[in-house]
Amino acid sequence: MSGPATYVSPSFDLPIDLDLSKNEGRSEAADLLSLIDDPPRVISRYPDTSALRARLAELHGLQVDSVLVTAGGDDALGRCFMARVGEGRTVISTRPTFEMISRYAEQRGASLVEIDWWGEAFPVAEVISSITEDTDAVFIVSPNNPTGNAASEADIRKVAAEAPFVVLDAAYVEFADSDPTSGALEMGNVVVTRTMSKAYGLAGLRLGYLLGPPHLVSAIARYGNPYPVAALSAALGEMRLGRPVSELNGFVETVRRERVELTRFLDDLGAAPLPSQANFVLASHDEPDWVVSASAAMGIGLRRFPGRDGLERSIRITVPGDDDDFDRLLGVLGAVLAPEALVFDLDGVLADVSRSQIVAIIETARSFGVEVTGADIEAVKAEGMANDDWEITRRLCADRGVDAPIDEVVEQFETIYQGTGSITGLKHREASLVDLDLWRTWQERFPVAVVTGRPRSDAEEFLGRSGLIEGISALVTREDGPLKPDPAPVRRALETLGVGRAWMLGDTPDDLAAARAAGAIPIGVIAPGDDPARARARLWRAARILDKTTDLEGLLP
Repeated sequence: MSGPATYVSPSFDLPIDLDLSKNEGRSEAADLLSLIDDPPRVISRYPDTSALRARLAELHGLQVDSVLVTAGGDDALGRCFMARVGEGRTVISTRPTFEMISRYAEQRGASLVEIDWWGEAFPVAEVISSITEDTDAVFIVSPNNPTGNAASEADIRKVAAEAPFVVLDAAYVEFADSDPTSGALEMGNVVVTRTMSKAYGLAGLRLGYLLGPPHLVSAIARYGNPYPVAALSAALGEMRLGRPVSELNGFVETVRRERVELTRFLDDLGAAPLPSQANFVLASHDEPDWVVSASAAMGIGLRRFPGRDGLERSIRITVPGDDDDFDRLLGVLGAVLAPEALVFDLDGVLADVSRSQIVAIIETARSFGVEVTGADIEAVKAEGMANDDWEITRRLCADRGVDAPIDEVVEQFETIYQGTGSITGLKHREASLVDLDLWRTWQERFPVAVVTGRPRSDAEEFLGRSGLIEGISALVTREDGPLKPDPAPVRRALETLGVGRAWMLGDTPDDLAAARAAGAIPIGVIAPGDDPARARARLWRAARILDKTTDLEGLLP
């Protein structure tokens, strides 16, 4: 017997330190825990939500019996389904909307009629025309998740006049232009679900509540668990409501201001944002997976909606409500959607060094009595300091118990790599990994920089011999400062180019780390001769991993 699909929270393969995928608010009351009176008693006793209910009733100008405290707003919605929706009956909602509505309908064995709501105006006529004798309830999420559209009090009143029961999910209403809660509660057959996860910043406490006429609240309260909210959550929620209202208003105003700016910013970049009255903005892009993965590579989590009809190109972005985080968000989105420059590592990205530098490392180590393989070199590069072939050679020798002085390593390596009067150096085996016509096409669209750990003379020699040097606007080499993974050489390239938004291609974790720290989108490339599986494993923090450098063409905007 199959059951409803399990809800899976959005997650990321990359480390995220600014998660803007779940719409949580920012808490302005970090000291609440220290204010708990007698924590052992609070923790050891079943919860009493009476003080929290009283605060909520006062907030909304209601009697206490018009308030039901629930485990988040979704618990309140679930109880409405259990109390008011029968098996085989029908419920009406909009599309797209909060995904738990369709899940709860499925769990109750009810049919869900979905009315399209993409434009700003709520589809009142369409909703009303869908109401039949089989309809048990109409669910209105306003501001809607994920579009941010809002229904007016007049819209809700018209629907309530025709429907037997209406649920207004107002999880984001604090951020809206107006709050229809009070008017909705006068209609007699409407309940309102609210949450403290968004504007109040208490998502981790799982605090929600339902407001409505006492007879409806009493009927809905019979469903669900007897103690849905932990005592600690109830106590903290009650104290949060006792804080100055200026804390809430200040955060809300910051979100509204940033929302306007984010919408304008996305529109300028062609990302087609929808007008929003929530704490998020829904945008569209032809390559939404790229936008999400590239942002994740920079530590920012955004929301995709795989498998959701009509949302295939959509990306939902929570507004941070913090100036520093907001500036960071705009910087990353700008770099992802509209790069101003391209930055390339040299070895393994522009130059095929599989028969030159890799062989020089192997032969140099052998001259000290140490046998190493290409796989050994890959492993050392994955550990860091991948932009210094001399140091890599010395380390490989040291790992095998051979003390090879760095000056002797350099001398031997350079003899093999550069060649002598009688011996052709391995550097002459190097070939370009980019066709000149494609290279010139990129240079016509973007200023180009090369950042490498090679000495300048070596870098210029290869770039000149391959024809790539023409049109390079910035070349940062070993002599110009610390090597990658230090971001300094990448920052120097960006400063030379006079840009703040860039993509950088590299074949090592050091390249990616330097790019990320400098604010450039890190793109991995599998270098010739590298094992593809091992390369992908070590480049896992890249925004995208390319099989070859020329695949960049298919990714560029």
